Amino acid sequence: MSDAIQPFRIEVPQDVLDDLQARLARTRWPDQMDDTGWDYGTDLAYLKELCAYWQDGYDWRAQEAALNQWPQFTTEIDGQNVHFLHVRSKHEDALPLLITHGWPGSIVEFQKILPMLVDPEAHGGTAADAFHVVAPSMPGYGFSGPTHERGWDPQRIAEAEIELMKRVGYERYGAQGGDWGAIVTVQVGRLDPDHCAGIHINMIMALPPEKPGQLDAKEQARVDHASTFQAEGTGYQAIQGTKPQTLAYGLTDSPSGLAGWIVEKFRAWGDTHGDVESVFSKDELLTNIMVYWVTGTINSSTRLYYEMRKSGRAGFTQGRVEVPTGCASFPKELFNAPRAWAEQHYNVTHYETFDEGGHFAAMEQPVALSRDLRKFFGTVR
Repeated sequence: MSDAIQPFRIEVPQDVLDDLQARLARTRWPDQMDDTGWDYGTDLAYLKELCAYWQDGYDWRAQEAALNQWPQFTTEIDGQNVHFLHVRSKHEDALPLLITHGWPGSIVEFQKILPMLVDPEAHGGTAADAFHVVAPSMPGYGFSGPTHERGWDPQRIAEAEIELMKRVGYERYGAQGGDWGAIVTVQVGRLDPDHCAGIHINMIMALPPEKPGQLDAKEQARVDHASTFQAEGTGYQAIQGTKPQTLAYGLTDSPSGLAGWIVEKFRAWGDTHGDVESVFSKDELLTNIMVYWVTGTINSSTRLYYEMRKSGRAGFTQGRVEVPTGCASFPKELFNAPRAWAEQHYNVTHYETFDEGGHFAAMEQPVALSRDLRKFFGTVR
């Protein structure tokens, strides 16, 4: 295995884009009952509209160029290719920050927040707030490419990311994440307390205490939201966690099928009030979907659910995480453990509650999230 780090640019072959166009043109659409909207899943009329734009209005080459403005690299860790953005601030003493996406997200999630982190002076902060950002595509996701063996669960991903931070030359760093990125980030803090100065999560996973105290109205609303999600929104977890290979045939073969599977999550998990484009533009939605399509990684991305079920290594259930921990609670996040619950599992030194925002905080509320990162990591710099 080589420790070499190679420069990388996204350059999707034209025949891949031509094939995509042909597949979109041949979509065989399902029926939908009248007046059902999104009740049974992704709305047919909306998906047709999105895919028509994908064919006739969407410009991948423009989006590819926008992604390529960020310095990108690849390296091999534990037998797996790892792609990552490495965006250094002009301030040499900036704090290195490892930031990890989740599913069905990608590095596309960080396009808005990256400038705010590396150049805070241009976005309401000071030089003392600056970060050097390392944003990997998790193994099995996007430009890291598929995983090729069993066992790539959150702990193994965290171990690879810890090695990545060492390899790029950072002795001391912070870590941040949401969704799977939060679970991986917790593992980073648990496994590397000698180098990880603190962790910040915007999906707050914690078990309730044996004797939970009284919750205030906001806390109760967020716990209720998580309960509703568990009851009504986790069918995808059951499929991806038990039979991901069966699902993969349809999602790998059909771009409209892939879009239907992913866009429903952005509508349901974001703070969209039922209108997905009130928060996410078609270009944002499709660029994120394209990362899965052009790399053929929807199958390997969903295998993370299977691996997690098999290993059970969730980080916060493997012992208390002692590094300073910051929590950002957005109202439409899937899991928002109250502070008292979180304090059982983490050394919570910062807990901020927001009135707007959902699961994709870096896309939905980049200003609020970047300010919260400055505030929390300002305590451990």
